[in-house]
Amino acid sequence: MKIAMDQLSQKIADLSKADANDTEADKPQDCQDILDNDETTPSGVYMVYPRDNLGGFLVFCDMDTDGGGWTLFQRRQDGTVDFYRNWRDYKTGFPSNLNGEFWLGNDNLYRLAVQKVYQLRVDMEDVEGNTAYAAYSTFAISPESQNYTLHIGTYSGTAGDSLSYHDGRPFSTKDRDNDVYSSSCALEFKGAWWYGDCHNSNLNGLYHLGPHETGAEGVNWKHWKGHYYSLKRTEMKIRPTS
Repeated sequence: MKIAMDQLSQKIADLSKADANDTEADKPQDCQDILDNDETTPSGVYMVYPRDNLGGFLVFCDMDTDGGGWTLFQRRQDGTVDFYRNWRDYKTGFPSNLNGEFWLGNDNLYRLAVQKVYQLRVDMEDVEGNTAYAAYSTFAISPESQNYTLHIGTYSGTAGDSLSYHDGRPFSTKDRDNDVYSSSCALEFKGAWWYGDCHNSNLNGLYHLGPHETGAEGVNWKHWKGHYYSLKRTEMKIRPTS
């Protein structure tokens, strides 16, 4: 009788574990999963649960652009948020309002991007309302132990390729210089980015809103508007390639 009860208890435990695993597996890992579950889902803030089982976090999902399913990790739109911040802030993300300007956080971005093969899209708008985009066939970053090094694939789009120069570059902030410049790109150009010597893009630079006299310190995308023009709006977002 005891053996039978032990077997029953074990079976109940196994079923409970299976149910828990099924529930975890059903949770969305990114915005594409959310869209796959309901094609009428509007753009907005949702919870995602990366498969590392370290817990979920909120993201903004773009369900409108190019078929939707995009998980945003950066947005500039009005200059209300200070992006000239330190390593810790970029590691954890800022601020908490994902409906405004934000950086999702390099740790969260790594947790997302390591799950699947992702593509990258960068949407931009200038002060006059003109828009352009840059897309990259693959996107990944390394963990913090490798300074969140950027890895991207081939370019397509209308904005020109101002990010491939940064492929293979580690992330730098004003208090952690990982670039190959003789000084600090982050300090000189007032941003945080995958700098080399120094940049073709600086989307976390100062929000000057249009032309500016001090070169390369604005929200710059060199191959569209140059180093002396700060964009009005930018969004960086990822989506699985398949």
